[in-house]
Amino acid sequence: MDEKTHNEIEKLSQEGGLYAEKADYKNALNKYWKAYDLIPNPKTDWEATLWLLAAIGDSNFLNKDFKAGVDNLTSAMHCPNGIGNPFLHLRLGQCQYEIGNLEKAADELTRTYGIEGKRIFESEDPKYFEFLKTKIEIN
Repeated sequence: MDEKTHNEIEKLSQEGGLYAEKADYKNALNKYWKAYDLIPNPKTDWEATLWLLAAIGDSNFLNKDFKAGVDNLTSAMHCPNGIGNPFLHLRLGQCQYEIGNLEKAADELTRTYGIEGKRIFESEDPKYFEFLKTKIEIN
């Protein structure tokens, strides 16, 4: 990827982040998708795809568009360093939980817990950790 394209992707991503901070997810997603469109194919070869899909999936989750969150966060798992990223597993597990895929939710939240422990759940709705405690033994 050339430097000009990379810089434009970063600029659009930062603009999206500013909208997301204001809970303006429609405009945040618009900026994130514009940045995503600039990534060369195959998109899953680029680390930029990972952080953009993470931001998109996070915005989907925060905007309660859980199905889109599942789709986008699952796609992020195919990028370099996707699998094993505790934030991705957390958000994917939460989205799976919200659409009723409880087995997949338990799997993703278990991965999250295995990587980060309880700490990552502390700023989240307690229902996700309570759900996880019904699925695995937590000391």
